[in-house]
Amino acid sequence: MRKLELGLLEGKRERIRIGKELLEAKRIEEENERKRIMALRKAEKEEEKRAREKIRQKLEEDKAERRRKLGLPPENPETAKPSTAQVEDKKSSLPVKPATKAEYMRDCLRALKQHHKDEDARVKGSFQTLLAYVGNVAKNPDEEKFRKIRLNNPTFQDRVGSLHGGIDFLGLCGFEKLQDGEFLFLPRDKVDMAILNTAGSELNSAIANPFFGVL
Repeated sequence: MRKLELGLLEGKRERIRIGKELLEAKRIEEENERKRIMALRKAEKEEEKRAREKIRQKLEEDKAERRRKLGLPPENPETAKPSTAQVEDKKSSLPVKPATKAEYMRDCLRALKQHHKDEDARVKGSFQTLLAYVGNVAKNPDEEKFRKIRLNNPTFQDRVGSLHGGIDFLGLCGFEKLQDGEFLFLPRDKVDMAILNTAGSELNSAIANPFFGVL
């Protein structure tokens, strides 16, 4: 009887310990998710701020050019000199080596947007298609059909393959080009849910943010 009571007590302690570990793991996961969301929001705000500053500078330049063509003196003698804000903006726009997978993905999507800056609908369609590929794998990691993409598929070529950086983005998600050169394939043992979730977040942000890739 005593052994039974001790066994029950030990089992209860083990359940409590496991419960605490699960709660701690959940807390850490939620904290990481909160930090990731904050980082995304900060990046979006910075992107919007740079875009607005770029637009403001362009308006000022156009205004100065119109005055010059009309033979009018500059509205402000200092107009021709680069402002401190402009110098700082140029410094901030210098390429910086990305430190995280999310930044690599963001840079890849930004390059795609800028390379096809006059094709907004096509770029958005590409982002949405990439999101579908990533989402399908995340939801069905054991389904090989979602982890294998035929490179010469007309739809894939039109929406992703023919756009600058499209295949590179899938590479950042773990897809590899097979030796036959006909397929992109994501091995089951290389499916990383954290990376796929990051890719989904970056794509959603790029789709929703009207200022994304303006600079």
